[in-house]
Amino acid sequence: MCLWICFPPPLMLLLLSSLREVQAQAENRVIFLPGMFQDVSVSQNETVQAFVSSIPSDVAFVTVQFHTQRHNATLSYARVPSLSVSLTAVDSGLLSVLKLGQTSLSLYLSSPNGDTVTGTGVILPYFSADPVPGACNIESNLDIDPNVYIHYNLYETTIRFAPANLGYKRGETPPVCDESTESSTHWRLQYDIYQYFLPENDLSERSLFSGIQAVADIQGITDNAKRVITLLSTDKTTAVFNSIPGQGVVYAVIVRDPLLNTSASYIPVHTYGCSFASTLDGCETLGKISTKVFFTIAGLAGLFVCFFGHRFFKCELFCMGFSFAAFFFFVLITQTTQLDYNIRLTVTAVIGVVGGVLLVMSWWRFGSVMACVIVVGLMLGFLIASTVLFTPLGDLNVFRQSDVVFWLTFCCIMIVIPLVFVRWPREGNITTCGIVGAYAVILAVNAYIYTSLSFITLNILKRLLNTNFSSVFTDVPFQTIDYVMISVWVVLGVCGIVLQLYRERSRPFFPPSPYLMWLQERERRKTNVLDPSHHFPSLPNRLLARIRQLTRRMEPAGEHTPLLL
Repeated sequence: MCLWICFPPPLMLLLLSSLREVQAQAENRVIFLPGMFQDVSVSQNETVQAFVSSIPSDVAFVTVQFHTQRHNATLSYARVPSLSVSLTAVDSGLLSVLKLGQTSLSLYLSSPNGDTVTGTGVILPYFSADPVPGACNIESNLDIDPNVYIHYNLYETTIRFAPANLGYKRGETPPVCDESTESSTHWRLQYDIYQYFLPENDLSERSLFSGIQAVADIQGITDNAKRVITLLSTDKTTAVFNSIPGQGVVYAVIVRDPLLNTSASYIPVHTYGCSFASTLDGCETLGKISTKVFFTIAGLAGLFVCFFGHRFFKCELFCMGFSFAAFFFFVLITQTTQLDYNIRLTVTAVIGVVGGVLLVMSWWRFGSVMACVIVVGLMLGFLIASTVLFTPLGDLNVFRQSDVVFWLTFCCIMIVIPLVFVRWPREGNITTCGIVGAYAVILAVNAYIYTSLSFITLNILKRLLNTNFSSVFTDVPFQTIDYVMISVWVVLGVCGIVLQLYRERSRPFFPPSPYLMWLQERERRKTNVLDPSHHFPSLPNRLLARIRQLTRRMEPAGEHTPLLL
């Protein structure tokens, strides 16, 4: 009653609404502890306050990062975001330089597209001696931009970031970025770029957040990720990597001050090399039906060649001619036309069939086994050269900086292999059947389950199709599925080679040419009059005689008398 008297109804309504507003703001506040990850869900039309308190006085600046998998989130210095004080991305981060006496900090999270966004975030503290990531930014709208920006296409993934500056204490004026290039300026800083692969064939949000948390800070990056390259301040702050559609990769950058032996990390960024928003060819529907059909048939043919290729020599020649013609024609039409992928694949298959038939017919007509075996040897040489340059050897600067050196090395390895076939043609042909046939099975499996072994030949295809691919780092993840596929490849190849060598040990090295056998048979029939087939009419004469019988009326031979009993 006293409350009713002391506060009239209009005043009580105003007081209740104020209490609701305070309660709502309290509900939308998330308390962060430095270095501890916090999962945050941002509903549509909602702004969540990220609050951290009790910041030590020796901390000069903090970075705030927030990561989502599919939907963009906006991280802002102010409750109402604008271009100069916010960033919208799936991997967003801001850097706050602390003022004298400041012990708390608030930033704001919101969903720009009206979707409910779930992500994970962390606040990391740094001291005055640590470099300031992105403090010499001249490209983006933020004054200090600690973010790593990523762009990808079918061939390559490019990351870029703003240069850092030297650290400074609270309240001091930051060092000038472009005053000089002496060692007392930010030009002495170095940038280590790291790469961290998420589990293969795992597009789950849980997997991404676990990977982000593993490489969010300096200690996690150095312990879990692989350092790919170190850039100096005189280098462009960009790096190019091989695109791996469907494979999650996290890129992280650490800036180091070699004089003070201090460091700081940029905001990690992730990519799957594909889009979750695309309904036609998104991350969850990555494999095209036409690709699966093509490589399934190729895998079955490879399995047959692996175990029976030398026995059925014409089938082996057709498969090798198909592969040889299809690969190079696919490169040709991709570089010279703008045809749809499915049309290109269909035309490639048709040309591959023509190439296979031509190789078989050349052996059938001319009977030159050695010429056909040389083509088969080039297939094995191509695969071996691709495998050698798929290893870390292919990432050496001498190959990345010069296409001439790369292709010269590739061609030398490819040509050396057929030279061995001149001395041991049957053994070389059987070895090719086992190795190349087993690899075709691996490619068929890759159409359904991702494996890094497909990039043995895919990297060569990308380098042929993209002139800028030479500068790309071609690292790929090697995880459990890859070791299983290597075992399958080795087992299939060895079993196929051993089985064919054992089965063909007492047979002729190669089957004779059918055309040459026909010529010999025809010559034998002409010269050997004792051969019954010598007096047997040829096929054209037999057909002509049969036609005459059908079209000519048979005349009676004369008078017929009945037989007498």
